[in-house]
Amino acid sequence: MFFLCDLRHISALSSIILIKTVEKQLSQMGPYDINNKNLLSHENSPYLLQHADNPVHWMSWNENSLALARQTNKPILLSIGYSACHWCHVMAHESFEDQQTADLMNELFINIKVDKEERPDLDKIYQNAHSMLTERPGGWPLTVFLTPDTHMPIFAGTYFPPAARHGLPAFSHLLQQISDIWLTRKTDIQQQSGALQSSYQRIYESSRPETAEFNRAVIDIARNQIEKQFDSRNGGFSSAPKFPHPSIIEFALKHWSRTKQLARPDPRPDHQILHTAIFSLEKMAEGGLFDHIGGGFCRYSTDELWMIPHFEKMLYDNGPLLSLYSQAWKIQKRNNMANSLFFDTACETANWVMREMQSEEGGYYSAQDADSEGSEGKFFVWSKDEINTLLDKNTDEQNISAQTVELFKQRFGLDKDENFEGFWHLHGYIQEQALAIEHKLDAETLHQQFQQIRQTLFEQRDKRVHPETDTKILCAWNGLMIHGMSMAGRLLEIPDYIVSTSRAAYFIKNHCWVNNQLFASYKDGKATLNAYIDDYAFLIHGLLELLQGKWDNELYTWTLELADKMLVDFEDSNYGGFYFTSHNHEALIQRLKSFSDDAIPSGNAVAAYALNRLGYLSGQQKYIDAAENCLKSAWSSINHYPVSHCALLNALNEYLTPPDILIIRSHAREESQWSSLTRQYYLPFTLVYNIPADQTPPESLSSKIATETSLAYPCSGMTCHSPISSLPELETYLQTNCAE
Repeated sequence: MFFLCDLRHISALSSIILIKTVEKQLSQMGPYDINNKNLLSHENSPYLLQHADNPVHWMSWNENSLALARQTNKPILLSIGYSACHWCHVMAHESFEDQQTADLMNELFINIKVDKEERPDLDKIYQNAHSMLTERPGGWPLTVFLTPDTHMPIFAGTYFPPAARHGLPAFSHLLQQISDIWLTRKTDIQQQSGALQSSYQRIYESSRPETAEFNRAVIDIARNQIEKQFDSRNGGFSSAPKFPHPSIIEFALKHWSRTKQLARPDPRPDHQILHTAIFSLEKMAEGGLFDHIGGGFCRYSTDELWMIPHFEKMLYDNGPLLSLYSQAWKIQKRNNMANSLFFDTACETANWVMREMQSEEGGYYSAQDADSEGSEGKFFVWSKDEINTLLDKNTDEQNISAQTVELFKQRFGLDKDENFEGFWHLHGYIQEQALAIEHKLDAETLHQQFQQIRQTLFEQRDKRVHPETDTKILCAWNGLMIHGMSMAGRLLEIPDYIVSTSRAAYFIKNHCWVNNQLFASYKDGKATLNAYIDDYAFLIHGLLELLQGKWDNELYTWTLELADKMLVDFEDSNYGGFYFTSHNHEALIQRLKSFSDDAIPSGNAVAAYALNRLGYLSGQQKYIDAAENCLKSAWSSINHYPVSHCALLNALNEYLTPPDILIIRSHAREESQWSSLTRQYYLPFTLVYNIPADQTPPESLSSKIATETSLAYPCSGMTCHSPISSLPELETYLQTNCAE
C-alpha cells in the first residue's frame, strides 16, 4: 500500500526546480552566520548543540521552521537522534559535516533536527510511520521526509551512507530522488497520506473498550511466549542484537511470585519462568553489557553472548535494571541461593549513578556517550600492553599473587585473543565461584582480590578522556531511576541510595513542577516542554517506591497532585487509557495512545499499575477506576500479542488481586526494629509504609492513628484488618505475605 517508501520505485531525478534558498528566510528569523553556526546554536539540548557547527541549515522543530517549510513549499527533512547514539555520530560525520551534501540538503529541503529524548512524541509518531511504510522496525538516526504543509511522511528510513552500500542508497542520491518525488508525484503522496491517516484512526478505534471480562488466561499465554522466546544458552529473549527487556524480566519475577502465593498451602511455584529471569540477569551481569570497571549497563549487545555492546549508557535502562537486580538478590537470599553477583551488580550500578549521573542539585542526567576521542568504546577497552602492565603492578604493589592475576585474566578473557577491534573489552567467561571451587580457594578472599584489581583498572581508566554526558534532566527517566534507586536502598538496606533518590525527587518537584504543571526536561536552569504521560506515570511509580524507603508527607501529597493532574490532562474520556500527550499539546499528525512496551515500559501500563496502588493506599476510588478503564481500553491490544504488554499484565494482575497495604505507625525507639524486620522479606504485592508516630499523616491516611505503642495497620484491597501490635505478630504477617 505504501509504495512511495520502496526505493525500487523511486525514479531518477529528472528535474529540480530551484526555489528561493533558505538563507534569506533564516536571516529574517534571527542571528545566523552561514560560516559559523546554524540556528541550533540557540538550543539547550546537548544533541542539537552537537550539530550547531554543521554546514546544514539545521533548525529545531518549532513554529518558525514549520512556517518556513510552508512558505517555501519545500519538504522537511526530519532527522531524529540523541546525544549518545553512535550511528547518529557516524551519519553526522559522513553527511551532515560534508559541505557538498549540506549544500544539497539546504537547496532542496527545510532541515529540522529533533532530540528524541526531548520530543518523544515526535519520535514515537515518526517511528510508527517508518514501521508502517517499511514493515521494518526503526531506530536512530531516524530520517523522515515530510510534506511541508501537513507534515505527513513521504519517505522514512534510518541511517544512510555517503556512498551506496549494504543495499542502501547514497544519501545524496536519496535527497535528489525524494525531491523528484515531491515535485512530480503529489497525487501519490496524497494517497499515501490518506492511507496513513486511515491507519491511525483504526489504531485508535481498536482501543474502544470491549465487553469481555478480564481473565488470567492472557497472562498464561504471555508466560508461554516468554518461555518460547527465551535463549536457554545465553539468556535474554532474542538473537543479536540483544536488548535487556526489563519489562519481560519484571513480569517473570512477579509471575513466579504470584504462583507461589496463589498455590498455598500447597505451593507449586513456576520455577521455569523464574529461571528465564534469573539466568538472563546472570548472563547480562557477567557479560560485556555490564561495565565491570565502573558499573552500569550499556544499551544493548551487538552479539548473542552479551559480549560487545554499543557502549552508550542510558538512564532509562539502568533504573529498571537496578530494580530487577535488587529484587533478584532478595529472592535468592530468601531462598538461600545468593552469591555476590546480583548484590555487587546493583551496588556498582547505583554507585555509578551517584558518582557520574547525579547533578550537584540532585537530578539524574540522561545518558553517557558511546564515543570518546572520535571512537566508539575507546574509553572502555584495553590494549594488551596497558592491561598487562597494570596487572603486573597489582602483583608487585598490592600483594596479590600471580595466581590471582592469572585467574582474573581467565575470568575476563584476557588470556584469549582480543575481542573488540584489536582491544579487550571485559566479558565474564568464567564465574568467580567456579574459579574458587576449581582451584580450592576461599571465594570471599578471591572476590576481594578481584575487587582490588578492578579498582586499579578503574583508577587508570578514570585518567582517560571520558565520553560526554548528556546533562539534561528528564522527568520520565528520573522517575525510572527514582524507582530503581529506592528499591535498591530498601532491599539492599543501603540508606545512601534512599538519600540520593530523595534528592532527585525534590529536584524534580522544585524545578520541573511549576504552577501545577509538570515540565519534561530541565537544563541550564530552565525547565522546558510540557510533560508527557511517561513523565507523570513514571514519577508517580517512583515516588510510591521512595515512600516505602522513607515516608515523606510532602512527597505523598505531591504524588496525589501528580495523579490528579494526569487524570485531567491525559485521560481519554471516550475509551479510557491515556494519550501520550496532554489535551493542550501541539497538534501533530497522530495522537498516540500506545500500550505495548519497548525499551521502557508503556506509559499507560505504569499509569494503570501506579494508579491502582495509589487508589488502595489513599482510599480514592477514582484512581482504581482510571486503572480499570485503561486496562479495558488496552484489552484488545493485550490479547493481540500478550508478551509485548508485560507491564500491562503486571497491572492486570494487581487489578485482579489488589495489593496489600501495611501502614506502620512506629515510635522512634522502635522504628528501626519494625522497618528492619519488613526489609528482610521479599514482598512484591505488599506496600509497606512506616509513618513515624510523631508525624501527622495527610487526611487520606488519618485513620491510621498513632498510639502510645507502635502499631501496624494491614489492609487487603479496601478491607482493613485488626492492627498488629507486636514484632512477633508482624513477623507472622510478613511470612504469610512474602514470596519465598
